[in-house]
Amino acid sequence: MTSSRRSDLQGLVGYHSAQVDVAVRLNTNEAPLPPPEGFARRFLQGLDEIALNRYPDRDATALRSALAHLEGVAPSNIYCANGSNEVLQTLFLAYGGAGQSALIFEPTYALHSHIARITGTTVITHQRDEQFDLTANEVAESIESSDPALTFFCSPNNPTGLSESVEAITAALEVGTGLVVVDEAYGQFASHRAQDLFGTPGSDRLVVVKTFSKTWALAGLRLGYAMADDGVIAACAMVGLPYHLSSLTQVAGLAALGDLETMQERTQELTAERIRLAKELESLPLDVWPSEANFILFRPLTKSGHDVWKELVDRSVLVRDCSSWPRLENCLRVTVGTREQDDLFLEALKEIL
Repeated sequence: MTSSRRSDLQGLVGYHSAQVDVAVRLNTNEAPLPPPEGFARRFLQGLDEIALNRYPDRDATALRSALAHLEGVAPSNIYCANGSNEVLQTLFLAYGGAGQSALIFEPTYALHSHIARITGTTVITHQRDEQFDLTANEVAESIESSDPALTFFCSPNNPTGLSESVEAITAALEVGTGLVVVDEAYGQFASHRAQDLFGTPGSDRLVVVKTFSKTWALAGLRLGYAMADDGVIAACAMVGLPYHLSSLTQVAGLAALGDLETMQERTQELTAERIRLAKELESLPLDVWPSEANFILFRPLTKSGHDVWKELVDRSVLVRDCSSWPRLENCLRVTVGTREQDDLFLEALKEIL
């Protein structure tokens, strides 16, 4: 007799992005350049100081202290995990599950609802307006009517690129009783930060999630962290697996933090390149959405999005095909790369259109 999986997982499809061997890969919002040279030197030095025959520091004391210093909070307000996705999963394990619900504003990052369903959390969705924006009144009304255990924002929002307004997040903190989770995977590119709301009414329920995968150029490392009230961090630590964050990951995170100035410079350079790329796209027969992230959402007006995606692949350029996603018919999303990569993408796209 073969055991069957949970009935509520029937029909659930795993999250994935196409991996194709191409010359220009602009589909997963990674940093276009590897970590700075100094990172490897500091990482190797750190490896010499750890004993791999011993379990890692379960509390990631040094890494949490360094992140607390960076963010201006206490170490007790920091929780680290294997990528921001594991942080999100940990929050669901601590606050979601059977009998609990999560409010998701669609379209948004697909893993928010995906992890909710994996953990048995009921998903409640509210649709954004035609321009994928969200008002404070809509947020308040949605929370008042559903009373979710967790409310999720993605700022800047993936895949639309828009940042959530301070008013919308404030409304969630003022109206609800559950956690308000702001996923700032692309937060370094945005014009404002949710953490500036710490200390305001209801902010003991605010959780800000960040990652090393984007501007820190360490997508291959899998390191993310949350900032929140001491009690929320303690709840995450309680449900997290023992020794879940390897000694190597902790050392690498500390090594990356030694490149703060370089990270800030790269953020500025990518922001400038995003502005240039957006202007080029706006000159073509496309709908282009404004972005505060390291990617741009656009919709071809003369061909189907999927056909354009295939023709780009034929020219060894890979972007994200969002054309089959709800409310994103014919839409594609391009990651901001180096100027050379972006020019190759633009050349191919102009030829196709």
